[in-house]
Amino acid sequence: MVNITHKSNTLRKAIAQAIVKVGMSETIQAIRNRTVPKGDVLECARVAGLFAAKRTADMIPDCHPLPVEFTAISYEVGEMEVTIFVEIHTIYKTGVEVEAMHAASVVALTMYDMLKPIDKGVSIEQIKLVEKKGGKTDRNKDLNQELKAAVIVCSDSISAGKKEDRAGKVIREKLENLGVAVPVYIIIPDEKEEIKESCLKYVNEHMDLVIFTGGTGLSPRDVTPEALGEILERRIPGIEEAIRSYGQQRTPYSMLSRSVAGLIGDTVVLGLPGSTGGASESMDAVFPALLHVFKVMEGARHD
Repeated sequence: MVNITHKSNTLRKAIAQAIVKVGMSETIQAIRNRTVPKGDVLECARVAGLFAAKRTADMIPDCHPLPVEFTAISYEVGEMEVTIFVEIHTIYKTGVEVEAMHAASVVALTMYDMLKPIDKGVSIEQIKLVEKKGGKTDRNKDLNQELKAAVIVCSDSISAGKKEDRAGKVIREKLENLGVAVPVYIIIPDEKEEIKESCLKYVNEHMDLVIFTGGTGLSPRDVTPEALGEILERRIPGIEEAIRSYGQQRTPYSMLSRSVAGLIGDTVVLGLPGSTGGASESMDAVFPALLHVFKVMEGARHD
């Protein structure tokens, strides 16, 4: 199965359909009147669909087991066909499109099985996804922005040439994959005044994002949160909480990190961990959703 451990839980919804066509108008009447010999077709098929929704991962090899938290099965009964709709919701890391289509197909197969003794002309058509919401697709609108970022690595050892930076490069790569330009990538020592000066320099150069990596721990030289705290105009505690919550699910040491987030003017400033894993996970925790802040600020300016 595809690795989804880097993803965050979000509300995801999907609606799928299937169409059962009949060969005789009398079949539709039997469905409506509940006179099909095998029983109440719509209710029996509904129960089968509920089972199918919850057992999709047992049938489709690459589907992840996930919590199905809502399933609704409805019908539109026409003159010569029954259209089936299955709606499924979950709060999880991956979507429920396959679950909805699997359930719709089982509903249709159950109807076929119950109707075939009285109608040899039954067929199943148009099993398809009608609608999906949640996850990356809904957030793609936040990617359609021309944004610039400065990535600043805070490390005495890296700035002295004793170690190679990897965390800053990971951050830069992830930003570029989101369509954010990164014209600035620099390495500075863990000096409070230099951190403040670098941040304000790139704010004044109208960077949309200034992201620091390093100096968020608890050693005497870890001063990034203190430096940024003196110049941030507005803190964004939700971003900080999201980073720590995401990290805590992966390692208990995340509670020791002092990641910070806030605004200086219209520039978003982040202070992220200096470890490669911590920086990568912090980015996964809040991007691309964080980019929505720029649309929020743009809307506020136009109000």
